[in-house]
Amino acid sequence: MAAAQTDRDPPTDPEFVHFSAKDTSSSWLAVADLQQEVYRHLATYVPRILCRGASGGNSREEQREELACQLLLLAPLEWFLLGEEPAAGIAWLQQNNHPSPLCGHVFKVGEPTYSCRECAADPTCVLCMQCFLGSVHKEHRYRMTTSGGGGFCDCGDDEAWKMSPYCNKHTPSERHTEEDPVAQLPVDMVARGYSIFSIILKYAVDLLTWDQEDELPTGLETPERSDSYLCMLFNDEVHTYEQVIYTLQKAVNCSQKEALSFATTVDRDGRKSVRYGDLQFCEQAKSVIVRNTSRQSKPLRVQVMHSSVVAHQCFALKALGWLGQIIQYSDGLRRILCQVGLQNSPEGENSSLVDRLMLNDSKMWKGARNIYHQLLMNSLLMDLKYKKMFAIQFAKNYRRLQTDFMEDDHERLVSVTSLSVQLFTVPTMARMLMMEQNLMTTIVRTFVDHLRHRDLQGRFQFDRYTAQQALKFGRVQSLIGDLKYVLITPPSDWSPQLRQKFLEGLDSFLDLLKCMQGMDPVVRQVGQHIEMEPEWETAFTLQMKLTHVITMIQEWCCSDEHVLVEAYRKCVSALTQSHNSLPDSEQPISLSLCGHSVETFRYQVSQDKVSIHLPVCRLLAGLHVLLSRTEVASRVPEQLPLGELSPPLLIELPLRCLVLCAQVHAGMWRRNGFSLINQIYYYHNVKCRVEMFDKDIIMLQTGASMMDPNHFLMIVLSRFELFHIFSSTDVRKRYREANKDVVQQNNTLIEEMLHLIIMVVGERYVAGVGQVEPLDEVRREIIHQLSIRAMSHSELVKALPENGNKETGLERVIDSVASFKKPGVTGRGLYELCPEWSRKFNLYFHHYSRADQSKAEEAQRKLRRQKGEDTALPPPLPPPLCPLFASLVNILQCDILLAVEGAVLQWAVEPSGGGWTESMLQRVLHLVAMALLEEQQQLENNKGDDDVTFNYTCKISRPGEAPSPTGSVLALLETLQNAPHLEVHKDMITWIVKTVSNIKTMRERTVSTSTVSTCPGHRAEETLRDRDKAERKRKAEMARLRREKIMAQMSEMQKHFINENKELFQQSLEELEASTVSAADSSAPSLEHTCVSQVCVGPRRAGGAEQRQLVTCILCQEEQEVRGHGRAMVLAAFIQRSTVLSKNRRRILPDPERHDPLFMHPDLSLGIHTASCGHIMHATCWQRYFEAVQVKEQRRQQRLRGHTSYDVENGEFLCPLCECLSNTVIPLLPHTHIPGHSGNHPSLEVWLNTTIQHIAVLHSAHRKQSEAVAEGAESVTLCQNPFSSSVREMITTFSTSAYKVGLKLNPNEQDPRVPVLSWSTCAYTIQSIERLLMDEEKPLFGSLPCRQDDCLSALTRFSSACWTTAPLKTVQTHFIRLFTVLVPDSQVENSLCILDIDMFHLLVYSVLAYSSVHRLDQSSASVDSAHLHLLHLVTVTHLVQILLTNCTGCLSVPDLSVCPSVEEVCMDQDSGSEEEELIYELYNTLRKHLDSVLPVVSSGWQLWRCVKAGILPFLRAAALFFHYLNSTAPPADLLVAGPCQWEALCSFLSLPSNLLQLHQSQHTLLEPLIYRWCCHPGVKQVLQGGGVLVRFPRESNKLIELPEDYSVLINQASSFTCPRSGGDKSRAPTLCLVCGAILCSQSYCCQTEVDGEDVGACTAHTFTCGTGLGLFLRVRESQVLFVAGKTKGCFYPPPYLDDYGETDQGLKRGNPLHLCAERYRKIERLWRQHGVAEVIGHAQEANQTLVTIDWQHL
Repeated sequence: MAAAQTDRDPPTDPEFVHFSAKDTSSSWLAVADLQQEVYRHLATYVPRILCRGASGGNSREEQREELACQLLLLAPLEWFLLGEEPAAGIAWLQQNNHPSPLCGHVFKVGEPTYSCRECAADPTCVLCMQCFLGSVHKEHRYRMTTSGGGGFCDCGDDEAWKMSPYCNKHTPSERHTEEDPVAQLPVDMVARGYSIFSIILKYAVDLLTWDQEDELPTGLETPERSDSYLCMLFNDEVHTYEQVIYTLQKAVNCSQKEALSFATTVDRDGRKSVRYGDLQFCEQAKSVIVRNTSRQSKPLRVQVMHSSVVAHQCFALKALGWLGQIIQYSDGLRRILCQVGLQNSPEGENSSLVDRLMLNDSKMWKGARNIYHQLLMNSLLMDLKYKKMFAIQFAKNYRRLQTDFMEDDHERLVSVTSLSVQLFTVPTMARMLMMEQNLMTTIVRTFVDHLRHRDLQGRFQFDRYTAQQALKFGRVQSLIGDLKYVLITPPSDWSPQLRQKFLEGLDSFLDLLKCMQGMDPVVRQVGQHIEMEPEWETAFTLQMKLTHVITMIQEWCCSDEHVLVEAYRKCVSALTQSHNSLPDSEQPISLSLCGHSVETFRYQVSQDKVSIHLPVCRLLAGLHVLLSRTEVASRVPEQLPLGELSPPLLIELPLRCLVLCAQVHAGMWRRNGFSLINQIYYYHNVKCRVEMFDKDIIMLQTGASMMDPNHFLMIVLSRFELFHIFSSTDVRKRYREANKDVVQQNNTLIEEMLHLIIMVVGERYVAGVGQVEPLDEVRREIIHQLSIRAMSHSELVKALPENGNKETGLERVIDSVASFKKPGVTGRGLYELCPEWSRKFNLYFHHYSRADQSKAEEAQRKLRRQKGEDTALPPPLPPPLCPLFASLVNILQCDILLAVEGAVLQWAVEPSGGGWTESMLQRVLHLVAMALLEEQQQLENNKGDDDVTFNYTCKISRPGEAPSPTGSVLALLETLQNAPHLEVHKDMITWIVKTVSNIKTMRERTVSTSTVSTCPGHRAEETLRDRDKAERKRKAEMARLRREKIMAQMSEMQKHFINENKELFQQSLEELEASTVSAADSSAPSLEHTCVSQVCVGPRRAGGAEQRQLVTCILCQEEQEVRGHGRAMVLAAFIQRSTVLSKNRRRILPDPERHDPLFMHPDLSLGIHTASCGHIMHATCWQRYFEAVQVKEQRRQQRLRGHTSYDVENGEFLCPLCECLSNTVIPLLPHTHIPGHSGNHPSLEVWLNTTIQHIAVLHSAHRKQSEAVAEGAESVTLCQNPFSSSVREMITTFSTSAYKVGLKLNPNEQDPRVPVLSWSTCAYTIQSIERLLMDEEKPLFGSLPCRQDDCLSALTRFSSACWTTAPLKTVQTHFIRLFTVLVPDSQVENSLCILDIDMFHLLVYSVLAYSSVHRLDQSSASVDSAHLHLLHLVTVTHLVQILLTNCTGCLSVPDLSVCPSVEEVCMDQDSGSEEEELIYELYNTLRKHLDSVLPVVSSGWQLWRCVKAGILPFLRAAALFFHYLNSTAPPADLLVAGPCQWEALCSFLSLPSNLLQLHQSQHTLLEPLIYRWCCHPGVKQVLQGGGVLVRFPRESNKLIELPEDYSVLINQASSFTCPRSGGDKSRAPTLCLVCGAILCSQSYCCQTEVDGEDVGACTAHTFTCGTGLGLFLRVRESQVLFVAGKTKGCFYPPPYLDDYGETDQGLKRGNPLHLCAERYRKIERLWRQHGVAEVIGHAQEANQTLVTIDWQHL
């Protein structure tokens, strides 16, 4: 664009023609005030060039403007800057430029971006496709996404990558030095650059920030001022397209199409002139627009502006574009522009041009913003020095920019605030801004200031948000994103200033958390249900957004000891403050149990306020763990405020929160509605749990490790409101008094409390709590997820929390714990847990939901049973605790817990009351097992010093103490071991008893220090094991005996039944015998016949024996024989138009009213396909069913609007049995009879003469008949009908369905085309099935599924009978016309040439129409003779057709590799010589007839090979047709795929294997016919290129080839521009898989009208490419889309998979995707089988949301 373009027509204005850019620039060099001179030039020319009014986007006009701008406005600037001819000057700049290593490619919307998961500093660091392919990162683990537009490639930025920051293209060269690039430019150019850049940039800034509608800045006014104004409509994000279109139609009297074009431009560019004229004319339009759009919301922004102001603003944008272009050529010029942009003017602070642009950003329209943002990226952000200066200005103005953004309604993508991602993610820059501009504090305070709603305690209150405020909250969230960018990389080196500013930022962040602490409190509803669900989502959205920030702050603290200690102090004081603000009404109370007492206060979760939001508490828990992990606590305890911590206060709030969850589980908060259930769900959900649930557990562990374990448990009992149960002397009495609900609630609470104790003691997989590595935690999560079931990679990723870099750590450990199973054609790859890791399974894993826990338990028990092990699930060995948390284990052996365990076991021993549950017992057993493992570990790790303080076995061996004296825990367990009601837990109790004896043995061994004492332990273990085995054996034996007894009983009953019903059995046995004999008899002749040869056509054809066909109606279950005169039976079917076999998609669909379907063109451009699900009904049953469907649909339409998966108005319904989409029924007709072989078989010549005589007779008869009709005598001869009325009715039903679908016309039974369309669907369906069998290399017979076999059989028999319901004259006329193609007749005009007719359709039509003529035959010749002669004739015609088409040009031999069976047919050369001679002779005859249009061919063998391959599909289709028509059994050779197919096929069709003998034997008869075929003028015309030439065999259609790598596809789509939006990028580019066209889907711009309705580009395309049916790939979503008609569609899994065998619809995960050939073949097979409509039907039935989508708009 930059160089002057002189090769195009200059503008026509004479002054323009004589203009010289060179002279103008020279005159500028001489003047004193350059700005004044340039402004004068612009003032003169800009309004004249760009003031053309609302030209409506005329492309010629736009080109003219573009050229004038270049020649008259930009060329002088280029001459002035470069000092020479622009093209030469630019070339010099490029040659002498040393470009910076930064790529800086700005991403287009939808362009692929790549981020290396191993090397990127953070997820925002991305590469463009070119840089990625040229970098080492393509060999690493990478993530691929599509850009939303804006942003640029980070290649060459050292700070963006941990390693390999450069691709091959951007590796810095040796000569790239640090010197100033401006110094490389000539001094005079630098001076000119400064002056011209400052003038142009100031001009652009002045105009883009200009707010006067009628005046121009000083120096730009023109003396002759016209009265021309423009009414400018501006974009907003409030009004919809429909509102804007409707308003414009009213305001400016335009059509809908014009209004749509206006709306599209406004949406894309941000503004558009909608009216041009004088002031009053434009004001009138403005007032209409404002009035129409101000009803529900603020009105659309409209301004009436003087045309010269608009013209200058348009040129200002072009000037900014020109600046961006020119600085690309030279880094020196770029730096000059940066200096000009950032230089402060005399006005002082924020007065630079860049500042003015930034601060006026929200006042500009979309297009202006986009262009200046692009310029900032190309200039300031590409130069590190000025990027830093710009970042400082950005940070200084941060609060104001964000406030403007909050008030604005445009999305963030077009706001200057979106540039924060380019600045704050650079670690050095973020830290510099934090230190110099206090950025962290600024961001947090700005955020807090924008959330103004608080309650009396100063906490956030979101419940009173209006829709407007909710929208604003959505915009405020972007500030959290900025904070995340600043904190994304923790520093390795801390300076004192950085420490100070970070801690200041932390102070303000704690203020934010204090506002969240305790927000949204809830109180339990008692009595009646809550009336209105409270607002809870906003608080959780805030929590989710802050989760990563909180984690990052902890990572920053962790990297410096001083910062960690200070942060801990600040957090403690913040928590103390929030504790002090708790209400003082809580009275202190004292609790006593088991000789221990503790002071606490009265508080009940079930009565008082409780909140789930405790971020201050949880941050402190996180920091406390860091103290332990970094060992700061043990090294410098004196620096920590540990003395200020009160453990009971620390655990108070988290404990309340966990009790709330327990009470919700127990059903105590049912009346609080769904909002509370949702909050509890998210509290445990993977998105929030890291900083919510997990931290609450850690806080309880922190408190418990600082307290006496008995005191801790007493407070826990008190908060769970269970203290009274365990402190009363007679626990059972309590229960008897209490009602059932209370008992159940208490039981659940006891279970939850025990589970909590298990978690507090057992959860040690956090580095700092237990002695583990971070990866151990991830490994444990994976083990427990895979213990539920095998899972896919994406499911595992979803189940693991992501860190700030969107990483879960999954890939680093998954291969060590699981094996990967690849997917098949469906499904996805699954990971299965390696068996050796299942011993790490913990039933009470803290992240299991209750459902997960029960599934995992079931799966693990099943696994153990399969291995023949016992089903005990003891806890795994826990890792050791860190010193700071070491005292947690004492909880396991404290008195209170022992008392609780004793009580539960005591209840289990006396199971009469309802005071306990098995879950409760199971948890107690788990706690006992944990304690035993702890003791065992301490004994094993004990190095001989007698200091094992953990003495659980002794304590459980002692009897219990008051308040409930019971036997010892161990004694109770031994009692329970044989309790019959606890069979499930028996293995676990056995394990515990065994472990106790082992530990006692170990203790004895350590006391006596002798090795002998180990034997009794072993022996005890062995005897235990033996006892177990014996017990199992006994049970198995009992089960076997029980089975045998039951079998004996059944056998006895059977005998009785047979004896009692003897005569019944005798009768059925006799019948069976008789049927077997008759079957053997009937099969004998057919077998005999097979031995000779089986023939399916002609007098020698073998018909099947007279078979009775019995079928059952699926609706009434009645069995009936198929008879012509019986009740009609029908087969549900679906007819559709098809282009699957089309060889010419460009053919325009015929006009249905005038279309003659009698002759199908060989390009098969449009066919009618019939498919069936194979289910049979009585015609009457079906009619009743269909009427019921219609009635139901009418009712539904009255109730609900919208579509269903089937369209009743078009006769569609779902098969009553399989719910397969159907739209008609095929009548079932009986088998045709065996022919009488006695009839004579005339020769071809005799038959031809007879038929020609018949035709002559028919001609005269038809003439007489039409004369008679003219005289008034009604005469429509229908033949005597062999069918009952109900069968006839069904024949008519199917015929009219084929007519309706094939021609898209309303049914008309009198139309002569009705039978033709029935024949057509028969022929086309057979052809498409033959192609499928050929391509899948399946045998011709025997490999079809039943439903297709039944469908073809019914369809062919129906086609042979459908002429009986049509007027006889109609069918006879059709036969005459068909016959004249084969035997040309001078009487018939406009006959077609043989190159324009598909021979298989001709054969089918002729055979089926012949029956109407055969009635005239007085001789005894059979129909079969006629069928054979017709087959011979058509075969010869097809031979000639193949020779004519395939031998034009260079005799191209078809690609035989496509179908191996063809190759095998053709390579068989044994019978070569005779065929070669005959075909050579025939070919030369054709050449002679056609005056040598055909080329000379030397080799007869090649000709024969070509013909053989070409005619094979025809012969195969003919064999299928006659097989179904005549019910002939196929020969064995055709039931298998492989060699010997040709001879078998020819023999089956009663043809010689050398087809040329057909021609040779009837040479004299056929020669004149061949001559007449060749002499048809159409033949020569087609061969010389005047028509569509189809070669044989027709190659099967396939879906388009897709690239192996999905990103190639995304890249292609990203460069696709919307064809109607002036080069704008398409938002939803969609690829047609049938023809490869890329379409602009789902947008208003590309809507077109089809049948009077506006439809989207995809729907419109389906009507030209697939007759209403389409297969598309939505490139940006990686989603396959099936569309059928305007109202039906569904999404289908794409053929692109990642390395884990999963699709990624929506590209959410970003794993690299590669084409899976099998899945793509499956989609292709579905299309070729015509199964897409069926898939859509099933999908819409299964998923009702698909029905509600407006498919026509895609």
